[in-house]
Amino acid sequence: MTSGPFPHPCPPTRAPRVRSSATAGALALAALAALASPAIRTSQQLRAQEPAEWRDSLVFHTFSIAAIDPRTGEVGVAVTTRVPCVGNGVPWVRKGVGAVATQANTRTEYGNELLDALAKGEAPDAALKRLLAADSGANGRQIGVIDSKGRTAQFTGTGPQDWKGNRAGKNYVTQGNVLVGPQVLEAVAKSFEASEGTPRHLADRLIDAIAAGHTLGGDQRHGLRQSAAVIVADARPGMSRRTDGLTANISVCENPEPVAELRRIYNAISQTLGYRTLQQFSGGDVVQLKVMLHALGFYRAGDASIETRGRDANVYTNDVVAAVDAFRASEKLGGPSVGSPSGLVDEETVAHLWAALERAGKATAVRQQLLEITQVRR
Repeated sequence: MTSGPFPHPCPPTRAPRVRSSATAGALALAALAALASPAIRTSQQLRAQEPAEWRDSLVFHTFSIAAIDPRTGEVGVAVTTRVPCVGNGVPWVRKGVGAVATQANTRTEYGNELLDALAKGEAPDAALKRLLAADSGANGRQIGVIDSKGRTAQFTGTGPQDWKGNRAGKNYVTQGNVLVGPQVLEAVAKSFEASEGTPRHLADRLIDAIAAGHTLGGDQRHGLRQSAAVIVADARPGMSRRTDGLTANISVCENPEPVAELRRIYNAISQTLGYRTLQQFSGGDVVQLKVMLHALGFYRAGDASIETRGRDANVYTNDVVAAVDAFRASEKLGGPSVGSPSGLVDEETVAHLWAALERAGKATAVRQQLLEITQVRR
């Protein structure tokens, strides 16, 4: 993986064709020597994970949005396509500088080259025109760029298949090719414009925008494997733990519903309300847990017996949580002190409960007590 604002795909290499057993043996010995020699290993470039489909060219027929939030200074890109690992090639960001999406017949070098130019003060339009003029494959490219001041530039060559096009608005550029129609970019733009000025993180807004276009059909090559990505950099002090300022950096390399998975991951890592079901657990399993913990002396040890049919008998209350934590600590299982959730009862915990009951000679009596609780009466 090369240095820069985002992982840089390396061109795939082809294995040599073996023409004889002697050649094969020589190649095998050479391979072993390479593995054994640190000097040889360190002289080679480490290669990022690549899908086989990339082969000798890197083509991302796709649609994307590159944008900034002037309120926060965030810069970001969101993208989806029906090719694996789009996040490895299309989106490029740099804190305090801008964002680039390079797609279609993808030349990834545009990412760093454009961001370098913006960092030196060159306007996006001038930088893009200059780089395209020196690119013999320019007609196959599609590029969108925006700097931290909101200045933009876009290019769509004649090479990418229809529907292709680009659209720019306040603080964003969106572009796509091989789409079902112009309504895809219209939906992306409408979504992003509607969230302008709202108290939301840029990554959240970008995911919604790309989802709006995907919902209307997006990339027309239905039936192929899909991927999606969102990447955002924030120049504000303390907003990122990385020196490059990256905050959201999510790449769904392959998934039947990559945009939905992008949203699920973002909501989970941001712990957005709704990403999981919140409830106080209740049920017969809680009653069984209480019986087992009581038999082992961790729950209401001073009581001769516990209520198994009362109003709160099947509710997972704080005193049961404390008893579970105490039991797990006695079994040297992970607890709150090492970051495990308080009151965690998983398969491992249950196995340890039964093992402890066996050691105490109480397993049979507890199983007898649980027979009525676990009886199916429906």
